[in-house]
Formats: sequence, structure tokens, C-alpha cells
Amino acid sequence: MVSGRHGPRRGVPTAVVLVAALAAGCGGHGGRHDTGPVPTRPPASTPAGGSPLAVKIDNVPAARPQTGLDAADVVYAEQVEGGLSRLMAVYASRLPSAVGPVRSARESDLELLGQFDRPYLAFSGAQRKLLPLIDRAPVRPESPDTAPGAYDRDSARAAPHNLFVHPARLLRSAPGEGALTTGFRYGPAPAGGTPVASRTVRYPAARFTFTWSPARHGWLITMDGTPMVTTDGPRPAPPTVVVQYVDIRDSRYHDVLGNPTPYTETVGSGTAEVLRDGRSFSAGWSRPAANGGTTFTGPDGAPLDFAAGQVWVVFARAR
Repeated sequence: MVSGRHGPRRGVPTAVVLVAALAAGCGGHGGRHDTGPVPTRPPASTPAGGSPLAVKIDNVPAARPQTGLDAADVVYAEQVEGGLSRLMAVYASRLPSAVGPVRSARESDLELLGQFDRPYLAFSGAQRKLLPLIDRAPVRPESPDTAPGAYDRDSARAAPHNLFVHPARLLRSAPGEGALTTGFRYGPAPAGGTPVASRTVRYPAARFTFTWSPARHGWLITMDGTPMVTTDGPRPAPPTVVVQYVDIRDSRYHDVLGNPTPYTETVGSGTAEVLRDGRSFSAGWSRPAANGGTTFTGPDGAPLDFAAGQVWVVFARAR
């Protein structure tokens, strides 16, 4: 079965770092303990076109194991300050009970999320100068400042790596696969390709290794030399992994230590490597406009289909 996807969107975080009051009033996920109901507005109904939920997820060692990753339709990995990595998980087919740890948004998240139809964006906060951009972007920002009842903190973890979001408190239901306007196509494996047992992508201070598992028919993930696991599901093994080579430049923002915030360019074109079925396929990618999805083609110019199931896209610096 082959299905095509395409569409517009944009997203990114708002809010500032959470207040101590929120940290104290936690509960409900894994090792958390609820102290009582937290007032919040009712979950929003999903528009007919379908607005997925995007969650910014921490990925430093102190944030692992994460929660809710196995339910994501697409997981994007990007480089952040200090050469570290952060994830953005997109949910359309189903909503897990909790996702996290949730962290802050970046300017380039708005460009990346432009391919979706006004996605909900769950994030812990953003730099003060970035907030106006988030407010103007075609996204639905849902931070603890605007939806405090959707979040709680895990008392068994140290802040800031202990904030979790409950998607059902933001959306009444999953919008369905039609909300995945990524431009990805799904179908049988193309001819050719090169057999490959594993593939490693390195950032200055982080490392992803994807190892083919015939038993799982997917790519087992190792982060910084340690197998990636989750608190609430099987070890992630996405059937398709995309290494997308993009321009990564310094943005106008920086962290509290003065490290520049990288800006990952996801509009344009370039090369990619698609891993599926234990093989590596050379590909080209194209995203002409910020309000459209990304297409991947093989050396012959024909669309390159992904395997059905979760897709990980790792943004790597163009070579």
C-alpha cells in the first residue's frame, strides 16, 4: 500500500521556565503522585483537516529513559546548543498517556512545523525574544504557562528533566494519519540499496547509532553508546530512519552560557540517506516552501517510499 502526504504548517514553544508552584503540584505519570486536580481549559477538538501534536523532548543522559516515544508517528532529531541533541515527536495516529521530559523550543522548530496544519506544540518555554515569533506562527502553542493542567513533574527526577505532558488534556482525540502532511510516501522497498548493519550519526556532543534488527524489522537505537529504552513501551525500533543533510547555522539566539543556538534549515533541497529493510538508499530531498512537506526521491528521480510505521529523521550537517 502506498500513501502520499503533504501540507502546510509551523510550530514552536512559548512560555518561560516553569515555576516552583507547578513543580510542586505534579502527578500522574509513572513515579509521579497527583496532589489533586489542576484547573485547566477543556481539551480542544481537532479540526477536520487534522492538527497533530508536536512535543519537544529532552535527550541529554539525565532525561533518559523518555516516555511516549514509541507512540510517535515521526521523531525528528536536531542539534542544539553545545553540540547536544533534542527530539521533536509528532503524534497523529494515537496519543500516549504521557510524553516527556518536555523541554524548550527553538526558532527553527517553527520552520520545521510549517509543514503541518496548525499543530499543537507542547514545550516547556522559550527565550523571551523568541516568544513573539511563536505567537505569530501558525501553531497552537501549549506550554505550562497556557495549559498548566496538561503538565506535571516527576518527583523522582531532577529538574529541568522532569516535566511531562498529558496529550489527552490538550486534544480530545488523535487527528489520524491525514494530519501527517509531511510529504512522506509509504510503500514497498525500492530496488537496489546497499546492505548495512548499522549507521552512526555524530553531533559534536551526541551520537546516534541505528542497528538493523531482523527480529523487530526495525532499527534499534543507541544513544551515546547506551541502548535507548522508554519507560512505557518496547525499545524503539523505527522501520525507517532518514539521515537528512541540511545547512546548520548559528541563529540570533544563544543559551545562558553564551553558546549560540543552531538553526536547522529544513526548507530547500539536498541529499539524504534512507535506511529501511536492512539497506541504505541514497536519496535527494526537496521542500520548496515552509508551508509544504518534504519529498524524498531516489537517484532516478522517482519517489522513494518509506516502510510503514514510525519514521526517525536525523538532521545532520550537510557534507
